[in-house]
Amino acid sequence: MQRWHKLCREGLNPGALVRFHTIHKYLLMAHSPAHYRSMGKLVADLRKYPPEDFCRIYFEELMSAMKRHATPSKHQNVLLHILGYFKKDLDPFEKQELIRLISMYKDALIPQIVPITLLNHYVRKYDKEYLADQVYLNPHPMELKLRNHA
Repeated sequence: MQRWHKLCREGLNPGALVRFHTIHKYLLMAHSPAHYRSMGKLVADLRKYPPEDFCRIYFEELMSAMKRHATPSKHQNVLLHILGYFKKDLDPFEKQELIRLISMYKDALIPQIVPITLLNHYVRKYDKEYLADQVYLNPHPMELKLRNHA
């Protein structure tokens, strides 16, 4: 919400809105893939709305999406989507290891931070700028330790 309100205060323009939607892609997908798709169409039609109306509509959709429970299955889907960015970078062992960790997370055998930490390592190692900006991979200050529980 803080990022959204800051965007609205600074002035909603198409470029800033597309960036906001883009960096929240996987966070939205973890909560509601259907909302992510419908919000993408809304962003594409931005110019059809007065700015105040668009802000209200997008925010309502954003809050509706975030109310949906982000289940382990939805997280698994997102993590596997992110893994797809490394299909040419990882060797078969690395890929299988990451798939195994994602599956272990889904089965509640390890905390979510384990596959996310490895993905963040690969993001840095292979310089995946698009993923480096994804809020999903770093949603809050590390000091809060919100992903450290199983």
